[in-house]
Amino acid sequence: MAVSSAFAGAKLETLLLSNSASSSSPRSTPSQIRIFCKPTRNRRTLIQRGWASFNPAIRCEVAPDVLVQTTDKIDPNAASSSSLSALEQLKASAVDRYTKERSSIVVIGLSVHTTPVEMREKLAIPEAEWPRAIGELCSLNHIEEAAVLSTCNRMEIYVVAMSQHRGVKEVTEWMSKTSGIPVSELCQHQFLLYNKDATQHLFEVSAGLDSLVLGEGQILAQVKQVVKVGQGVVGFGRNISGLFKHAITVGKRVRTETNIAAGAVSVSSAAVELALMKLPESSHSTARMLVIGAGKMGKLVIKHLVAKGCTKMVVVNRTEERVAAIREELKDVEVIYKPLTEMLNCAGEADVVFTSTASETPLFLKEHVMNLPPVGSGVGGLRLFVDISVPRNVGSCVTDLETARVYNVDDLKEVVAANKEDRLRKAMEAQAIIAEESNQFEAWRDSLETVPTIKKLRAYAERIRVAELEKCLSKMGDDISKKTRRAVDDLSRGIVNKLLHGPMQHLRCDGSDSRTLSETLENMHALNRMFSLETEISVLEQKIRAKVGQSQK
Repeated sequence: MAVSSAFAGAKLETLLLSNSASSSSPRSTPSQIRIFCKPTRNRRTLIQRGWASFNPAIRCEVAPDVLVQTTDKIDPNAASSSSLSALEQLKASAVDRYTKERSSIVVIGLSVHTTPVEMREKLAIPEAEWPRAIGELCSLNHIEEAAVLSTCNRMEIYVVAMSQHRGVKEVTEWMSKTSGIPVSELCQHQFLLYNKDATQHLFEVSAGLDSLVLGEGQILAQVKQVVKVGQGVVGFGRNISGLFKHAITVGKRVRTETNIAAGAVSVSSAAVELALMKLPESSHSTARMLVIGAGKMGKLVIKHLVAKGCTKMVVVNRTEERVAAIREELKDVEVIYKPLTEMLNCAGEADVVFTSTASETPLFLKEHVMNLPPVGSGVGGLRLFVDISVPRNVGSCVTDLETARVYNVDDLKEVVAANKEDRLRKAMEAQAIIAEESNQFEAWRDSLETVPTIKKLRAYAERIRVAELEKCLSKMGDDISKKTRRAVDDLSRGIVNKLLHGPMQHLRCDGSDSRTLSETLENMHALNRMFSLETEISVLEQKIRAKVGQSQK
């Protein structure tokens, strides 16, 4: 007789409930188990083929239910004796995968590379809501730890899952519920990475290798904020916090050793960089800066000037509203507003003029510039015009003047292209650092496997110590002094600690040496066998009971 049963994502607490219901429908221990699982896509293929060619339908692995088939003859007379406890069923059934596989680190992400801004807006979680989101994620049946990395360019959820497929399914459904986006639509855009691939991805994110601007530094600050907000939050546990802290180390190391953030890779940043290259270095802090136009490009020029140490500038714009908003954003910088009618006067008082307006006719012609007061020798004796507008705001005739130098978008493109090529070379260097750090993190995580064994061994020894101590004290009678009782207790503790010292030393390692780590794990399995510690089962039981406790609150 064939019996088929499907584990359709049932709540874990059912594993701990009494199986009185099952006693009415007798069944025996399965003699054959087949598990059909959806294959996992290799991340390396994803990288080789690129985001654009990657099939989003494959990327989402909200797995189907696992089918378990058992074939055996059923003996009606043995019905009652075949009734197993919940944890015994756990060991003997397909759910045994929880004990054979350690929990997985999983990232479920939607980024600027795969997802339109309209969807990212709906998925975004404000920083103040991160602790609440972590709590909700960890209340899901198969999720133990969680973290949220939500920025303007990405929404990524990192979890430690007891089951990869069911954990992904639960998190995807949670994202759908909180954003109002159907699961099917999320699956078209999201990407999934597991364990070492998830670790490497976060390290690349922290290093700026996954950013639109290669090597940009803002993302590292955002990764740091995840750790800061997560401190003390239940659910931001040892694995996830360790992962993010290590990612911060990687981000710092990549920027220090490769200097990947050096060199402008946008038109606005290149404009500022080019201007400073043409000015004497001694005048960088004193040169008078004028920005004409306070639109998107003009605002970026202002921000890049501030990043380079400029603390005072004049901004000419048609209205003051945008300039006031910039001034409010950059409170430590003196931003002086002037109307468009005073543009020529302002240019006469400036050493460097940046133009970024939508004007279809030139703002500066030869006759305008030739009558401007000369600039001082401290800035090189030449007035610089850096024109990042298309059409151009500075006429080509201005280049005929010996008192001025004009640079346009085409000049800047060369700077940007050269810097991009340099950053790509540095990104290759960064990958070597990330690979090294990823191996170190995985080794550290492997070393955590011995922690439950250490706890179980100590508990095992403590139970024996207490039992033998009670026997000894009972034989000594009731009239022994407190001092003697304390001395015997201290003696028993000392003996146990000295006996455990050797095994404990061989269960500890920092994870940096693969040979030591391998030996440590071998020692762990040997101690589990020798003392019947059953660490994996006991840890699983604790996890399940914790989930049951959460669901009953």
